Amino acid sequence: MKIFTSAQFHELDKYTIEHEPIRSIDLMERAARNITRQICELCGKDVPMIVFAGPGNNGGDALAVARLLAEEGYSVSAYLFNIGNRLSDDCMANKKRAMECKRMREFVEVTTQFDPPELPSGTVVIDGIFGSGLNKPLAGGFASLVKYINQSRAKVISIDIPSGLMTEDNTYNVSVNIIRADVTLTLQSKKLSFLFADCQQYIGKLKVIDIRLSNEYIRKTEARYYVTEEADITRRIKSRDDFAHKGTMGSALIIAGSYGMAGASILTTKACLRSGAGKVTTHTPRRNYDIMQTAIPEAVMQMDKEETYFSESVSSDDFDALAIGPGLGQHENTGIALVSQLRRSQCPTVIDADGLNILSNHRAWLQQLPKGIIMTPHPKELDRLAGTICTGDYERLYQAQSMAQTYQSYIILKGHYSALCLPNGNVVFNSTGNSGMATAGSGDVLTGIITGLLARGYEREDACIVGMYLHGLAGDIAAKEVGKESLIASDIIKYLPLAFRKIES
Repeated sequence: MKIFTSAQFHELDKYTIEHEPIRSIDLMERAARNITRQICELCGKDVPMIVFAGPGNNGGDALAVARLLAEEGYSVSAYLFNIGNRLSDDCMANKKRAMECKRMREFVEVTTQFDPPELPSGTVVIDGIFGSGLNKPLAGGFASLVKYINQSRAKVISIDIPSGLMTEDNTYNVSVNIIRADVTLTLQSKKLSFLFADCQQYIGKLKVIDIRLSNEYIRKTEARYYVTEEADITRRIKSRDDFAHKGTMGSALIIAGSYGMAGASILTTKACLRSGAGKVTTHTPRRNYDIMQTAIPEAVMQMDKEETYFSESVSSDDFDALAIGPGLGQHENTGIALVSQLRRSQCPTVIDADGLNILSNHRAWLQQLPKGIIMTPHPKELDRLAGTICTGDYERLYQAQSMAQTYQSYIILKGHYSALCLPNGNVVFNSTGNSGMATAGSGDVLTGIITGLLARGYEREDACIVGMYLHGLAGDIAAKEVGKESLIASDIIKYLPLAFRKIES
């Protein structure tokens, strides 16, 4: 699924109007009818509705919804804010239609002073003040209106996007001047800001409403941001040949674990094996030998000369993929061994956890990374890699995009919507996963899955996209079985086979 910018959404509206063809006022009516249908499903007719409409097309949508709700038998009061005496053409047309509606309880056009209505519990506010075209924080009377709505006990339903929230970058927005919706009914597709954790407080429950905008424009227009869908995964999944043997299914090398962190190497190795790799070799300190042999008899053990930490690079010539970092520790010799390993390895490589922390402490080494390397930082690890404390999720994503382009690497910024930043600057957001996966070891499992897919012969981009999706899907299946509170990282591995089966079927 493509995620368009606010400018592209404007062009999509325009293209639909010109090529369907359809008048803009009729397209607005179509959208309003779909919005109204959703509101009717959410609210009974005994619920009083108060509609706040701004002077632009979002306000036009809101006025059309107010009229349609009134015609459905709801008690509706509508307030149109026309402070500058400049309404969009479609907003003006819907103003006239609202004024002519005999079933509307109250219609007020605000041009100067505003005496706000009471918003008691049990009231529903329909927020149509500003839409996706907003490009600066709200101020003045509109900011005061937003604060008044947020302080009330009324339920708030926002049309398209909560007023005050910008479609993409909210780094310098003013939090208290943004509507905190209980429900957001967004038009056609999600907006980029909806994918960021720091914007969730404004969105509430999200519902995407298809208003039949031009499929031709959507199909032919390039986007920089995408959200994975199941079809994107099924077409990437490799089938297993009936005559396959372990030698044709790929060989992976995992360098993980220090003394006391054997669990990280166990999780990564198990996930790699469960992802289809024919053979997995784990290089780990000597003291981890017994626990590794007991926990994963299917894996080959390669022991470091040191008892407690990774101390020197090893040959990766006979391997199809390499993972390095989980539970590795940050011993000084480990750092030197890490950079040596990265320099000499020719196979596709995944760096995670302590591997990233070591690079953060020696940021000049980032320049020596081979092209095509895969890094899987969580937000704080990304900040350390970038050498800055990001003030918001948009800025952090921008930093990850910039790094992926600069180092021609693949960076998975982990989160609820994990974001794969590609070397060409594009971003693919993952659509699976849940909050139960916020548990120690979950990232080690993701590293193992991606490494297993690389060993199987997946290209780097496909391994990342499929790996993120399967990781999240296995977590979703696990959450249904054990609940989010009780979910642990090994549960993700346990249910990984069911995730594969679901995709393959």
